[in-house]
Amino acid sequence: MSRSSSIERNTFETKIRLSINLDGSGNNKIRTGVGFFDHMMTLFAKHSLIDLELEVDGDIHIDAHHTVEDTGIALGKALVQALGDKAGIRRYGHAVVPMDESLATAAIDLSGRPFLVFRGQLPQVMIGQFPAELAEEFFRGFSSAGLLNLHLDAVYGTNSHHLVEALFKACARALRQAIENDPRVKGIPSTKGVL
Repeated sequence: MSRSSSIERNTFETKIRLSINLDGSGNNKIRTGVGFFDHMMTLFAKHSLIDLELEVDGDIHIDAHHTVEDTGIALGKALVQALGDKAGIRRYGHAVVPMDESLATAAIDLSGRPFLVFRGQLPQVMIGQFPAELAEEFFRGFSSAGLLNLHLDAVYGTNSHHLVEALFKACARALRQAIENDPRVKGIPSTKGVL
């Protein structure tokens, strides 16, 4: 069974076309109009091994906020569609990722109950033209629409670029674990019988 989905999300602020294949190899085609965010989404695809096509026309003449947040929402919705009933998946994933002087951790539960915990300080307010605070907004949208419990910690570091990159890589690697099929799991990985 194919674990793929496509989303079109159109608002007065953004127009998003997004397609994913959970059983891909990290192939990607990304265009959001926000350079640093393109870089983050490219490495997210690469490290999660999710094939990702993403095109966003957003109101970046105002700022990048809606583009980044709405992309997180669209990615979360696509994930829910692609996972279906979640039968046979590992469900949980975690990763610890160093990036030069920085360290970040991620833990994911594809529980069906959205919750985000985002901890850590990002020393520089701007990363190029990207406000560092938008990293949290992306993950909030992703966890909420993706119906997943996500704990992210920028443990330490002095460079916001490195910290945010480590967070995106850690999330991608944790997600890769969580969506993997586990041959020992029969049915839904929950005592409730539903996720």
